[in-house]
Amino acid sequence: MGEVNGDEIDYDNPPFPLTAIDREVLATRDEEYHRITWCDLKLIIATNTLEQLKRVPSDLRRYLAWSHGIKKRYGGITNYVVQERLHWIEDLRAPRAQGPVFEHRSDTPFADRSDYAVLVNDWPYGFDEGIVHLVAWSKTPIPVDAERGDVTSESRMLIEQFVHSYFVEPLAEGGSERVLWFKNWVSLQSVRGVDHVHVLVKHAPAELLEWWTERKDN
Repeated sequence: MGEVNGDEIDYDNPPFPLTAIDREVLATRDEEYHRITWCDLKLIIATNTLEQLKRVPSDLRRYLAWSHGIKKRYGGITNYVVQERLHWIEDLRAPRAQGPVFEHRSDTPFADRSDYAVLVNDWPYGFDEGIVHLVAWSKTPIPVDAERGDVTSESRMLIEQFVHSYFVEPLAEGGSERVLWFKNWVSLQSVRGVDHVHVLVKHAPAELLEWWTERKDN
């Protein structure tokens, strides 16, 4: 697939929703960008101000160009992720209301290992060095509220339990201080229709990265 020049993108009709902060970033240079530190991340997640998460300006421009090309070739980023990254088969017998539907063993998100996959984020936010950005994709729908698509209290508890058992515990002592997670509200998602949770790990060991991302859903 050929490269798309950023100047060819219609910023009034971008391939995914741009926040006011995104547009601010696009008007700046990389050397002016403040990389998001671990302390920044903890505050952003604690206050649920997820709109403050942003990419390095040059990365955001490349992501927009890439997304533009993906949208033309696959019809959308969601289709690309399902077909090329997750290799999941959509259940065509199920009604397609908000997005693709997948057969799953458990109706509880992240309860069955075959119902989710963990991948390294191809387009991470502009974090400080040493912060690994992973995405846990779920075949099982994750309930969100109707107001802005934020996780419900029950969903938050289930995700907390999953993150602790799958990411924190393998890190052993001090693991709880090295793992953070968030789920973008629906309005902030560039990949809509396939539920996913972002997981940030500080100084993740290579062997654990390999284990976390090992495919167990096929």
